[in-house]
Amino acid sequence: MADLDVVIVGAGISGLGAAYYLQREHPRKKYAILEARGAIGGTWDLFRYPGIRSDSDLHTFGYEFKPWRDEDSIAGADKILAYLRETASEHGIDQAVRFHTKVIAAEWSSADAHWTVEVERNGERETLTCSWLFCAGGYYRYDEGFTPHFEGRERFRGQIVHPQHWPEDLDYAGKRVLVIGSGATAVTIVPAMAPTASHVTMLQRTPSYILPVPAQDPIGNLLRKVLSEDRAFALTRRKNILQQQLTWRFAQRFPKAARRLIRRFNAKLLPEGYPVDEHFNPPYNPWDQRLCIVPDGDLFTAIRSGKASVVTDRITTFTETGVRLESGRTLEADIIITATGLNVQAFGGMALTVDGEPVNLPDTLAYKGMMLSGVPNFAYAIGYTNSSWTLKIGLLCEHFCRLLAHMDAHGYDTARPVITDPGAPTRPFIDFGAGYIKRVVDQLPRQGERAPWLTSMSYTSDVKLLRRLPVEDDELRFSRSRAAVTPSRSPGR
Repeated sequence: MADLDVVIVGAGISGLGAAYYLQREHPRKKYAILEARGAIGGTWDLFRYPGIRSDSDLHTFGYEFKPWRDEDSIAGADKILAYLRETASEHGIDQAVRFHTKVIAAEWSSADAHWTVEVERNGERETLTCSWLFCAGGYYRYDEGFTPHFEGRERFRGQIVHPQHWPEDLDYAGKRVLVIGSGATAVTIVPAMAPTASHVTMLQRTPSYILPVPAQDPIGNLLRKVLSEDRAFALTRRKNILQQQLTWRFAQRFPKAARRLIRRFNAKLLPEGYPVDEHFNPPYNPWDQRLCIVPDGDLFTAIRSGKASVVTDRITTFTETGVRLESGRTLEADIIITATGLNVQAFGGMALTVDGEPVNLPDTLAYKGMMLSGVPNFAYAIGYTNSSWTLKIGLLCEHFCRLLAHMDAHGYDTARPVITDPGAPTRPFIDFGAGYIKRVVDQLPRQGERAPWLTSMSYTSDVKLLRRLPVEDDELRFSRSRAAVTPSRSPGR
């Protein structure tokens, strides 16, 4: 018998959500959450740079089962972290977390129908066994961010900081700050640092689509005044899900119109005569990469105030006092922030083996966006790239619990996705144009062109597939091993 029914890897927003659904639907199953760091919260505990916040509204980014009660719809990391910790405490999930426990490898045995998981805990190697392995560790490396090679970097006499490793004692008051990057992190840092710094410059190679949105949801806050908290949250959540879906569909169907609309919003908030097309006109269509939001247009406010500016150019070399650009221009800086992205890492970097054969991820196909072909009793949580991450996580967790119930009801102990048409065309695991995905796309699993091998980015479609349709189909094979045992009935973790 395995030590645990389910091992959840990661105590961030996905792992805590998975634990909630598991103990709600299967209270007698034994589980543990393995967390490599020393605190819950994942991204929201790791990143400490100024202004860190959500880039989705918390009515949809939060859990369906846990109403978001704050007036701010776009919230800072402190509020999100408090929300997550409150959720974990309310449901006793925090008692199931094993901190400083990093999963190194996992080996599946079909004869025993369980995983043997090798972990490193406080510097010591240990093993445990489980019937199911649920990876909720996100998609990037927590120990290092991505920084491209910069010629002459060692010459710079000031301080260079990556947002993923923000020094607690960084003093930027009255200093010239150069932020390299144009993604969500950069557009968050610039307005947050601008009031304190002497000046903040955002240096970008390529512009991003930047959309101003209200930091508070006026309709949601009005509903809270006239309805119960739970009812107001449910209605606001539905409204925002619909709004997200319509926005994405509009951009996909009418990209030129979406581009014009976003440009109009930008131009309205920028100073008169500002070169909008130079700095806010990406060469790709909206949502080919994730669209950046700025609450209450704070980035544009910083630019209008003269405390921040945008430069679109390429770096030739770092100098002793800043950077020299391809245009010949130089930018002076006391501090350089390399907001240059993440290092993507599939499934926390763990090595998977099935019956003695190493799993080569590019040879696998994603099944329903939550399992891998040929890998039994392994599930993972990857959210939406075109909407709130957690919307999909909730649906995946519900489906996972339904799958466990189906197996228990029929006496199965193994579920293995099997490709019935090996010659079918495939596409990248995440069909997304972001640089951090492109850099590693050949190291990731693939997806197919049709369900259940197509990873849907449509909440409406996923509600049907993951919540309403049966869990069984022709490409998910169930079996009972020789070592099959009755599911655990001992309570607790």
